[in-house]
Amino acid sequence: MKHLETIRRGTVCRAPTILFMVVVLLVLAVPVAAQSDTPAKPVTADDVNAIARQMYCPVCENIPLDVCSTAACAQWRDEIRIQLEQGRTEQEIKNDFVGRYGDRVVGTPQDPTLRALSLVTPWVIAALVVLLTAVMLVRWWRGRHLVPATAGGASVPADDDYRARLEQDLQARR
Repeated sequence: MKHLETIRRGTVCRAPTILFMVVVLLVLAVPVAAQSDTPAKPVTADDVNAIARQMYCPVCENIPLDVCSTAACAQWRDEIRIQLEQGRTEQEIKNDFVGRYGDRVVGTPQDPTLRALSLVTPWVIAALVVLLTAVMLVRWWRGRHLVPATAGGASVPADDDYRARLEQDLQARR
């Protein structure tokens, strides 16, 4: 009889523990069930190329990652696919590549100040070249139409003495 009594006590003591464990497992199972209700959208080649189009090949010069056929570019596209499957955003993926390989990967600096300088500088240089060309053309045009006048009102070149002596020498030879 004592044996039955210890079994009952053990069962009674185990029952709250088992009940507690079942409740804990059910509570932990709810988030898992919620995750399985939303199936993940498969990553397509278009998704990968949308990001790869904004990046450049690490081997070739100025060739976008989406059209390059080198093995390194194929590995990078696979890495982009893996990161997209992990749920990373486009900017997170680009930041990861920039952090590992530098600004050359995306073609423009990621620092806002350097980006502004790299995008504005060519336009400023082009404007200065156009302005300088215009100033030089105006000076050339004005200089062409300015001819020094003599006392009689006729125009004579600046090297009048030299020309007069040259003409005298030519007259003397004849």
